[in-house]
Amino acid sequence: MSPATIVTADHLKVPDATLYYEVRGQGPLVVLVGAPMHAAHFAPLAGLLADDHTVLTTDPRGVNRSTLDEPGQDSTPRMRADDLSRLLTHLDAGPAAVFGSSGGAVTALALAVAHPEQVRTVIAHEPPLNRLLDDPEERDAAVEDIIATYVSGDVAGAWAKFMINANIPMPEFEEPADGPAEVPAKPDPQEAADERFWFLHEMRATTRWEPDIAALRAGPVSIVVGIGEESAGQLCDHASTALAAALGTKPTYFPGGHIAFADDPDGFAPRLREILRENEVPRENRATTP
Repeated sequence: MSPATIVTADHLKVPDATLYYEVRGQGPLVVLVGAPMHAAHFAPLAGLLADDHTVLTTDPRGVNRSTLDEPGQDSTPRMRADDLSRLLTHLDAGPAAVFGSSGGAVTALALAVAHPEQVRTVIAHEPPLNRLLDDPEERDAAVEDIIATYVSGDVAGAWAKFMINANIPMPEFEEPADGPAEVPAKPDPQEAADERFWFLHEMRATTRWEPDIAALRAGPVSIVVGIGEESAGQLCDHASTALAAALGTKPTYFPGGHIAFADDPDGFAPRLREILRENEVPRENRATTP
């Protein structure tokens, strides 16, 4: 059995939570992180990268196999960044390249601010940063309406509003001409719990997090802002474009849309591998590298 096919799974106790994580492969360390998506969503991509990378994936606190001491506690980007820092310390690994998507991109940026010594490169793929948009108050109000709709018991309605706010077309939430849309099948208990945690305890803090642009620009971590080629006009396209402009860089485009890393890992992996290869040299050394 090759190192790429061996998956080591374990748990780490951290303040207020117990984290589930997986490690596979060998070579330079890359961390794949989401929020609310968890390690299972990244497993196919991790398997593709493990031929020449050590790949760390984890369930974010409160999601799937990462449990909270107090289940009603919120999950903030700062907390999740601290969790990643503790995982890297526990594994005696790093500095790492960190690929974060959606809320995981916010986590990765928070890690670069709080623990830059543990990170070489952050690839922030479509972070939903309301504070960088032209209408942050309206976007915050939309998030509150989404949460209130979920609390009312209208789960399908909450997801429909979420997709509308994100400007992501989702035919299953569109009402057909001949009548109301069908209510999606009820998820299994773990999926329902993860969904509830996202709406009640993760979404608000994630979308309201404001990056320390000065620290990111001045720090040693290379920040690559990723956007999906099929995400044009979506909320995360606008937020990512604004982040790149604030950092004085240009966006890097990836195939697919917002969750292409999970929808088409075979198509996504070559581009991610290319970006990882381009950023293997520490930022401070690149000017003198032939």
